[in-house]
Amino acid sequence: MCLYTSQTCHLCELAEALLQPFVEQLGLTLYKVDINTDANLITDYGLRIPVLLLPNGVEKGWPFTTAQVRRLLAEL
Repeated sequence: MCLYTSQTCHLCELAEALLQPFVEQLGLTLYKVDINTDANLITDYGLRIPVLLLPNGVEKGWPFTTAQVRRLLAEL
């Protein structure tokens, strides 16, 4: 899983905390991508972060819930 984020984003911290149990329980890897490292990422995600990107290409923007993430992961 990939989480598009920014260092100064408090919502991103909330999203990461929500995702952490999935990482621990399911043995998933969470890659955090700071959008400030790439102008294209800023353009694509600057107003939408945090955004979760799943391996199947599905994106889920904030807000998302534990139940929503569980459903999305079940579809992988």
